[in-house]
Amino acid sequence: MSLMREEIYEQPSIIENLLKLEADRVRGIAAELRPRDLRFVVIAARGSSDNAARYGQYAFGSLLGLQVALATPSLFTLYNQPPRLRDALVIGVSQSGQSEDIVAVLAEGRRQGVPTLAITNSPDSPLAAQADYLIETHAGLERSVAATKTYTSELAALGLLVAAWMDKPGHFSDLETLPQIMRRALELEPALQAAAAKYQQAQHCIVLGRGYNYGTAFEIALKLKETCYLAAEPYSPADFLHGPVALIEAGFLAIMVAPSGAAFANLRRFAAGLKDRGASLLMISDQEEALRMADLPLLLPALPAEWVSPPVAIIPGQLLALHLSQARGIDPDRPRGLKKVTVTR
Repeated sequence: MSLMREEIYEQPSIIENLLKLEADRVRGIAAELRPRDLRFVVIAARGSSDNAARYGQYAFGSLLGLQVALATPSLFTLYNQPPRLRDALVIGVSQSGQSEDIVAVLAEGRRQGVPTLAITNSPDSPLAAQADYLIETHAGLERSVAATKTYTSELAALGLLVAAWMDKPGHFSDLETLPQIMRRALELEPALQAAAAKYQQAQHCIVLGRGYNYGTAFEIALKLKETCYLAAEPYSPADFLHGPVALIEAGFLAIMVAPSGAAFANLRRFAAGLKDRGASLLMISDQEEALRMADLPLLLPALPAEWVSPPVAIIPGQLLALHLSQARGIDPDRPRGLKKVTVTR
């Protein structure tokens, strides 16, 4: 059994543990931040953590009404021209907490006197040292190079912060359903193993998602690139129509993440257009009307709300990457040219 598979299956228990261990601390953080009348959030991250940050853009934006920007760390390091951060909460998201450019964003936030928060699996890291507040993800040692459990624990940490900030019982309840629903999503593994055999020779594909699952599309594409060496490109359908749609021809692999929610109707219409162009559609959804259009339908368990769907919707993508890499004779735990901790400056 691969390390990647073991860690995919650890995710429900890790989320359960994170919610139990961090809930009180995060409630305290939210209680301190709420009265500060913050106007926007800046999130600094790289790699899979950057895809978690994309989820944060939608969670903070739609539920808290805060404008969220993904930081441009090179402004803080290479160009030495950090932006003004007044009225911002600066968040750094990193499993290792080691990347110097992410640390530099939080250090500048502290210098400018704004609150800083670290979400990390490494509470003794340089990133945590620059943070006024810390949310630990409790994912344990991740031995496979491809991030799985550290990614979903970052999603859960961001969701927990939003729920605590809103201070409404329903949002905590939504989060508490996640471990059970994620366990049910793992039951899709046989279908993903069959999909790997079907798409073993694929050389390129697109991954589509919108709203809360825009980041899910990016993370699935990243997993396919790093473990399968497949040229997988993520898009919002709204962006894909502006030129890249010309790529679609008969048999072109398109992966769509389309759970219930505000983005669903748009994704369903777009899926119909892809089918008209002859795309081979792999659909990840909890809605039968979307799955009926798919060459490979992947039925997600029923979800309590769209805002907590990303930790569930990513699981089929992780399992596809795992089995496709193995079908192609690649060790998913040790992709070529990669190492577990990538330090950027």
